[in-house]
This record gives sequence, structure tokens and C-alpha cells, in this order.
Amino acid sequence: MEKVENTFNKIVELEKVHHLFFDGMTLMFGGFGGVGTPPKLVDTLLDSSVKNLTLIGNDAGFPTIGIGKVVCAGKVDKLIASHIGSNPVAGKMMTDNKLEVEFSPQGTLAERIRAGGVGLGGILVDVGITSEIVTRNKQILTSGGKDYILEPALTADLSIVFAKKADPYGNLIFDKSARNTNPLVAMAGTKTIVEVEEFVPLGELDPEEIVVPGVYVDYMVQSEGVNWTWVWEETYGT
Repeated sequence: MEKVENTFNKIVELEKVHHLFFDGMTLMFGGFGGVGTPPKLVDTLLDSSVKNLTLIGNDAGFPTIGIGKVVCAGKVDKLIASHIGSNPVAGKMMTDNKLEVEFSPQGTLAERIRAGGVGLGGILVDVGITSEIVTRNKQILTSGGKDYILEPALTADLSIVFAKKADPYGNLIFDKSARNTNPLVAMAGTKTIVEVEEFVPLGELDPEEIVVPGVYVDYMVQSEGVNWTWVWEETYGT
């Protein structure tokens, strides 16, 4: 039988994804306080000349951990996140009008990302419906006799994701809580790059274990490995 060449290998060298980062782009990232944020891709962004970014993710990381390094480097114009309390530098930049921050409750933020990934225009939520601060400049819709805030879906030019294991097609498995928002983020980018700790041959992954199917993945790069326990202890203490 004639051998059929595998055309589904999305594993590339890091240099092959540099062109996907550009000035003024919207970048979505997985992670929770640094845990689950792809370290090599963050460092690649940090070392580049790219600036004027809009970032979308759970938080602002920490000054020396996760996406916080990019924020502290002054590369970000706007951040859409659930909180920035873990990064005092981001807080100072916000109060000094050097960083625009759009806050979104964590569950609402995750659902807005999911909505963007599946092609919805937005979601209806009642969180904060009685607060003028929350509803300011928001559209209010009524359904079933109840008022809701219309929250627009979120998408990005590029999503960066961290996975524990993947096959060449991009089917992904995550490491416990490092999974966090990564599956949602993987769906919502026009292009998605995944940093992977371990690659396995096609067919080796149990289909029931796959969290993100490869159809959402465009490129994958090899990670140098991350000790998430160490990151957690550095972040929150033992």
C-alpha cells in the first residue's frame, strides 16, 4: 500500500509563529494567576517589539509571573479581565491612565469567551443588573419579563494556550487546574497557538480524555516544561 503523507502535523518551531504577533493586535490568553499560561509564548511576546496590545484573560498575572510580565513591560493598551489585584503594577498603570481595564465578573468573562468561540454575538446576564456602575453604557434587554445586561462575545486575533499533552493534529489534554480557561480561549482566537509539554503520536490519546479537539488549533510549539506546583507556591505561598 502506498504510504500517505501526514498533512495534519501542526507542530512547528517557535520561529514559525513569530509572524502571528503584531502591533495593535487583540491577544487572548489562558491561565489563572499564571498557572496554565504558556510561559515560552509569553516570553516570546515579551522579547518582541510588539506593542499596543489588547489582552483578554482571567487576570493580569503577577509582575514576574504569567502575562503580568507583558503588562509590566508597557506593551498593553487595554486589558479585559476579571481582576488585576494580583499585579500591583497593573493597578498603578490603571490609576495613572496608562492602562485601560475593562472588568468582567469571572463567570461572565468565561461565558463571553465561550460565546465568541461558538459564534454567538453575546450573552444575557443579570449579574450587577441593579448597579449603575455595572450597567453604565450597557444595553439592557428584557426576556420573559426579566431584565438582562447584554454582554458582547469576545474573540481575538490570536489565542495562546498551554496544554499538558497533544497529538500532532492538536487534540489537547490539560494538567488538572492548569486547564482553567484554556479550552475556551483555544476556541475564540482567529488563530490559536498551543504550547505543549508532551507530544504523542496520532491515535495514542484516549478520545474520552480529549478536552479540546484539534480543529481549534493552528500551531503547536514544544514547551520546556513547567512545575505548576512551584508557580502556585511562588504566587500564593505554601
